[in-house]
Amino acid sequence: MNKRYPILLALCGIITAWTGCKRANDNRNDMKTLELTTAWDKTFPKSDKVTHSKVTFTNRYGITLAADMYVPKDSTGRLPAIAVCGPFGAVKEQASGLYAQTMAERGFLTIAFDPSYTGESGGEPRHVTSPDINTEDFSAAVDMLTTCERVDPRQIGVIGICGWGGLAINAAAADPRIKATVASTMYDMSRVSACGYFDADDNAEARNTMRRELAKQRTEDYRNGFQKPGGGVPDRLDDDAPQFMKDYHAYYKTPRGYHTRSLNSNQGRNATATIPFINFPLMSRADEIESAVLVIHGEKAHSLYFGQDAFKKLTGSNKELLIISGASHTDLYDRTEIIPFDRMEAFFRSNLALPSAEE
Repeated sequence: MNKRYPILLALCGIITAWTGCKRANDNRNDMKTLELTTAWDKTFPKSDKVTHSKVTFTNRYGITLAADMYVPKDSTGRLPAIAVCGPFGAVKEQASGLYAQTMAERGFLTIAFDPSYTGESGGEPRHVTSPDINTEDFSAAVDMLTTCERVDPRQIGVIGICGWGGLAINAAAADPRIKATVASTMYDMSRVSACGYFDADDNAEARNTMRRELAKQRTEDYRNGFQKPGGGVPDRLDDDAPQFMKDYHAYYKTPRGYHTRSLNSNQGRNATATIPFINFPLMSRADEIESAVLVIHGEKAHSLYFGQDAFKKLTGSNKELLIISGASHTDLYDRTEIIPFDRMEAFFRSNLALPSAEE
């Protein structure tokens, strides 16, 4: 590829959230009221097999996060639970919500959440990123699920999509309450930020050039009093744009996946958002994860090398790599006939010690 495209960081009334959960932080002063839409504004149809509600919870930085909770209809007692997030720069109304709703149809209580500073979640300034805080967002979701009356705290897993696949693995390395992890069509955001696509800029000269550009932008942002948007998926692509950019465009810029709050669909993360990822290696302790991990990737995905190399870091007999024949990166966002939900259900049932669907 001879043309460098910017990294994508992949690239209404107030309602009271019902959770059926007893949260330890309900009375904390830092639980801020968020503006949550009452409309079904997802990029996928609403299922009649689950009950949907809005929930909120705080992370340990005091940021209030917004999530959609999906509960199997007519379910009783405590349920196994899964927290879902991603892709990087997307919102819960897109791929993560589809994953969450589908897994709820299969018997799991699920939440799809917006990360800090993004979508309906809190955090100022808007549209920034942090390897630490974004990893913490997964553990904050586990905090809420662990204390939820409808959840068995011994049976909690996570799903990370695209850039959040690497963050999910990072969270699993840090948080032993996560008993099973799926990383779907994953990116290593540290690697792509520091080295470029396909490691084309993996050298000190290229990184130092980028650091100087980012430092200059920081100065400009400070003078202007706001952070410049970095730009999401372009409205128009050159004819010679790489196929993976065309795939992103076909998802984020068309009715298939466009959402008004999605950063990739609109103005993107802030222009300096890559700064912390350059010097922060994600998944540095992946080899110490004791719980189960399933890495899912498309055979034709430009990002396949991220998943393959992440899998090589994992140790133990409970780690799996599943390659989906013929699938591109974005096929695993929303193509339900390709996303291996049967395999994911079996993985979670096995590693959360649940009976099979046939039992």
